[in-house]
Amino acid sequence: MIQKIILSVFFYFFCSNILMAEYSHREFTDYLLQLQQKSIAAGVNQLTAERYIANIKIFKKANFSTDLQPSTSLEYFIPQAVPEITVSTARAMFQQHESQINDLSRIYQVQPRFLMALWGMNSRFGERPGRFPGLSVLASLAYKGDKEAFYINEFIAALKLIEQTNITEDLLRSSSSGAMGQMQIMPSQLLKYGVDADNDGIINVWNSTDDAFASTANMLHQQGWQYDSTWGRQVKATMMLDPNLHGLSTHHTFPQWQAYGVRRFNGNDLPQRNDMDVSLIVPDGPKGRLYLVYDNFRLLHQFNDTLYDTLAITYLSERIKQ
Repeated sequence: MIQKIILSVFFYFFCSNILMAEYSHREFTDYLLQLQQKSIAAGVNQLTAERYIANIKIFKKANFSTDLQPSTSLEYFIPQAVPEITVSTARAMFQQHESQINDLSRIYQVQPRFLMALWGMNSRFGERPGRFPGLSVLASLAYKGDKEAFYINEFIAALKLIEQTNITEDLLRSSSSGAMGQMQIMPSQLLKYGVDADNDGIINVWNSTDDAFASTANMLHQQGWQYDSTWGRQVKATMMLDPNLHGLSTHHTFPQWQAYGVRRFNGNDLPQRNDMDVSLIVPDGPKGRLYLVYDNFRLLHQFNDTLYDTLAITYLSERIKQ
């Protein structure tokens, strides 16, 4: 009797899972038709939309990013995210690509160390440019519903990349979150800022370091990167700070932060400059590390979901400079 009950329960859940899978597949197929209509309305050729959407399958590993910080502290995270082997590799890679990256730096006015740090942290110096089918990943992320509008826009941008450039569907590979190439940038960014630096007719940010570096440098430059500035600095507070002062959305000048009791990490006064918008971030809370960060940090942050990840990039850039 017990065996019959167990078998009945197993059969029920087995059938339920099949029905749910069929229902999910049917829902996704319907959703693709909506994506097709939205793509055409956004300017994608109907034949292009129909051709490529017909090949899309739901991608279960698609993983939208979150805004949650890692469950640790910067004291532990930074050494793990940027071990000494990464630092030494970055320095060796910089020497190997020094002429190439210095030329791009002069053209786009972005310091080489930041491009090298982005390359190292985002794809392990080109080893991980993305291996999943980009269109399926983006469609699946939009279907999941979190940041749906964002991923619909990126999906349409990916179709336009195929339609307007020589990038093929096979080349259009991404991470599980939809980011692409050796610098892990999104399709809309590649569509707007992509550069065919090696003049081979393809903006190939997957296999060409020239294209990957130039496209990223061009994007940062056009977005307002400040060549004569850096990303920020670690600081200390001489008095209790109002929590409302924390965060990238709050901007003050150095003299204003000085008045709030913020000092350089060594205790000296802050620069007496009124021409910069400066924010205070406290990733581990007021008892953890404090940083004053600038516009360049905000631009770097678009590559990441957490302040931890962006600070890892800036840390590596500092080690490269040293």
